[in-house]
Amino acid sequence: MLILPGFRGYKLREQRREADRIVRDYAYKTLEHSRDDLMTCFQSLSDSKASELMEPVNRLVAKIDRVAEKINRASYGYSGFFDSIKIEESELENMLAYDAQLMDSVRKIGGLTANFKADLSQGKLENARIEQQQLDDSVSSLELAFDQRKAIIEGVKV
Repeated sequence: MLILPGFRGYKLREQRREADRIVRDYAYKTLEHSRDDLMTCFQSLSDSKASELMEPVNRLVAKIDRVAEKINRASYGYSGFFDSIKIEESELENMLAYDAQLMDSVRKIGGLTANFKADLSQGKLENARIEQQQLDDSVSSLELAFDQRKAIIEGVKV
């Protein structure tokens, strides 16, 4: 690192790209699992003829799929942030905060999905509508956080 000029900066950029990939891969895989669980829930709702929840759950499945693909298909490292060798400490702290928020959001969605699935499998439809709404709100919050994170990376003020 000391012999090659610029190598340290290059290595740091590559580490940031790798960290970005790890965070986004985790989020994507967790959302895929939640989507699959919701598809199982949709089938349960269909089997139990709980038609009032079928359409909202179907929309929720599509929404999770859209957000998961948005996270998965974004370019790793967003060149505006990661190509610059000099990155302000405050920008790195913002990234860490958004990454923590992303992780918390996908874990929350996973937990809510598991609760929703468990309640449906036990025939507890009374909580299902509330849980479905909480899931929908959580997915919307995740998408907003991801968009804000992307704006920070690209250097756009939010």
